[in-house]
Amino acid sequence: MNTGKLVFAQVMSHLPLTTFRRCVARYHGEHKVKQFSCLDQYLCMAFAQLTYRESLRDIEACLRSQAAKLYHMGFRSTVARNTLANANAVRDWRIHADFAQSLIGIARRLYAKDSFGVDLANTVYALDATTIDLCLSVFPWAPFRSTKAAVRMHTLLDLRGNIPSFIHISDGKWHEVNIFDMLVPEPGAFYVMDRGYIDFDQLHRLHQAGSFFVIRAKSNLRFKRRYSLESDRANGLICDQIGTLTGFYSTKGYPAPLRRIRIKDDTDKTLVFLTNNTELPARTIADLYRCRWQVELFFKWIKQHLRIKAFFGTSENAVKSQIWIAVSVYVLVAIVKKRLNLSASLYEILQILSLTMFERIPMDQLLARIPTAPDQPLDANQLILFD
Repeated sequence: MNTGKLVFAQVMSHLPLTTFRRCVARYHGEHKVKQFSCLDQYLCMAFAQLTYRESLRDIEACLRSQAAKLYHMGFRSTVARNTLANANAVRDWRIHADFAQSLIGIARRLYAKDSFGVDLANTVYALDATTIDLCLSVFPWAPFRSTKAAVRMHTLLDLRGNIPSFIHISDGKWHEVNIFDMLVPEPGAFYVMDRGYIDFDQLHRLHQAGSFFVIRAKSNLRFKRRYSLESDRANGLICDQIGTLTGFYSTKGYPAPLRRIRIKDDTDKTLVFLTNNTELPARTIADLYRCRWQVELFFKWIKQHLRIKAFFGTSENAVKSQIWIAVSVYVLVAIVKKRLNLSASLYEILQILSLTMFERIPMDQLLARIPTAPDQPLDANQLILFD
């Protein structure tokens, strides 16, 4: 008797499968494939992300133990670790990259009206990169240092909903400033960055495109003040100045006026920010930079709760496929949370899903916030052992 869809099938029902098939066709993902389609590959890897599997053998054992339910989960072929390993190594990782971008577009529309801590109508992005360490002898295609390998995940995070709007995966030696060459500036948007992204030629390109940036200044910055705006030393605002750069190369890279804000935070540490926005209060600029910490929390979260530090394959294609599928699963869970109007956090949702993939409970009931335990015991006849 049919008692409802499996939880895994309910989660996967939020995937735009027509878009997925278009991505597969775009890169000829199923050329000469008779069994184990690209969708089967994606479902296997998504299952591994949602249930915290550690290896290909682990994935195979878990799915084969529930062979009678695989059809209802969406699988149309037998799962074998050798077949999955070959699919990860051979099938183009750009299939999953394009599909993740389509999910990101859906999620950003759902979270477009969410607040991120600053009362601002503009779109605000946090730009940063994180390094995933690898073994040089196993991953020789990803050089980082003389004795180790790594891949670097460059992320442009939309602070409304903490949805990554752009991701690029490179080897460890690729400098993070080069990411500007791949970004299309959005007029009116704010780009919040750490001082590692100081490149005045690229910052001027953002300025000319009508975008705004907030970035920390380096200690050796050469800056000439033209005039000062109102400051408030009692509340930590040391100075708010409009001026120009005086360095030889920096002046050529950024000839326009800049705003420099010097502020003291709650720990008495002095921070200096550069921005091309002259309208917002200095405190709002500082609050925007404080929100940049969300991208650090995003990196920490996905490293702790998704499988992007231990990889199921050693080739470049397998590693990039796994990272992009992990990103798509993160975004998919965010979509499910918004569509079902769930109050539970993404962490709580993932923990519950990891134990209930083969259950037939409606997701809105399963993922509803669990009430706290009552202060008094439910059984009034229960004796009190200790006072």
